[in-house]
Formats: sequence, C-alpha cells, structure tokens
Amino acid sequence: MKAMILAAGLGTRLRPLTNNRPKALVEIAGRTLLEITLSRLRAYGIREVMINVHHFADMILEYLKANDNFGMRIEVSREEVLLDTGGGLKKAAYFFLEDSSCFEKPFILHNVDVISTIDLRRMVQFHTENQALATLAVQDREASRYLLFDEQFQLCGRRSGRDQNPEFVRPSPQVQTLAFSGVHVVSPRLFAMMIEAGVFSIVTSYLHLAAHGEKILAFRADEYYWRDLGRPDDVMQAAQDLMQKSLLS
Repeated sequence: MKAMILAAGLGTRLRPLTNNRPKALVEIAGRTLLEITLSRLRAYGIREVMINVHHFADMILEYLKANDNFGMRIEVSREEVLLDTGGGLKKAAYFFLEDSSCFEKPFILHNVDVISTIDLRRMVQFHTENQALATLAVQDREASRYLLFDEQFQLCGRRSGRDQNPEFVRPSPQVQTLAFSGVHVVSPRLFAMMIEAGVFSIVTSYLHLAAHGEKILAFRADEYYWRDLGRPDDVMQAAQDLMQKSLLS
C-alpha cells in the first residue's frame, strides 16, 4: 500500500514558526510533523510514500536525505506553483499508477499538519468493504467548513459554517453536518475521473463525482484524538497532549 503526504502549503497561519522552515519541519516535542506522519504510515505497513513540496522545498529534501528517507521509498513532487490538494494529487498520479497491480489498491492521502490516532487499518477496511471511490475521515466538531452526508454516509454537499446555506450536489431529506479531518483513503481509479486541471481542491472533485453517483463516503472518527496544527497555539497544545497522553508512538 502507498500513501501521499500533502506538505506543499505555505503554512501562513503557523507564522512565525514557518518564517524560516516549511510547516512539515515544524517540531512537536522534538519531532517534526513530517516524521510524525511518516512514522504513523510506517506503523501501518506503508513503505512507499509521495510527498508534495513547494515552500522551502530544498529543506525537506535535505531533511529526508539526512534521515535516509526513514527507511522508506519516498518520492517528491515539487510544485513550482501551489496546486492545492486536488492539483497536487493529480500531478503525482504516476506514483499510484506505476503498474497494473496498483490500479485497484487504495492509498492514503494525509495532510502533514494533522496529527491523530485515527485507525488507518480500520479506515482502509471500511473503504474496501464498501467499494468506495474515496473515504474521508470526519468528526462531529466545530469547524469553519463542513461536508454534508446522507443517511448512508454518502457525500451530498458542503457548507461554510453551521449557520450558512448548504450547497447540495445530491438531494437528501436528512443530512449529517461533519468536519473533514484531512485524512483520506482513495482508490486510484479516481485519477481517470478527475475533470479538473491546474489549481483545485480535492473536495471540488469529490463533490463533482458525488453528484454523478460515485461513492464518496464518511468514516466517522469521533472516538479518535485529532488536531489540526494550523496555528502556533495548536502546536503548543499538541506538544502537551503528546507528552501527557503518549498519543503517538
């Protein structure tokens, strides 16, 4: 099984921590976000990883070289222009389509600025059993943006804030308003279905495909620890969490 870590962002919300380094190399309790994410993936048996880079890209390459790629096969997709999550994934499609045996093997897509204890093995199993095109880890928590799912946990729309008008791509009499957690399981057949090009969010692709009947499913991850490391305060809190609760190996 393979994975991709989305690490190309500017990390503007993390300033001043990202004034002289990429967000992937911001440290929590002495460990970089990139190393934490790679360790999580390696713990689930993943040995082949793609990482997209842009901001302070050479620092990430030097870091990987200095650590012998953490014993993994790691390739890097350098983005001269930031392509957002969808464009970045599409640019790296070749990594997941290298041979025919890869076509039906799902892969994990993981934001570098997210730490969690989400059970990736259980999530992949859920994805496979339901023959989904993509499975998104979601939680019932406060967020600035939400995804909407029907009673079968299929994506049917999105909404900015709980009080804003929803945008539906599929009709549903009842919806669950859930926050996306930046962890996906994706089937490689997605690449042939992506009509978007250039700079675009992967959520745009998901909504378009959901509108055409494809299975974009929610994996409820409420029981797991999760934190988005968007601000310096989040990094400080995560460091306390890691030390106090021994959340991650």
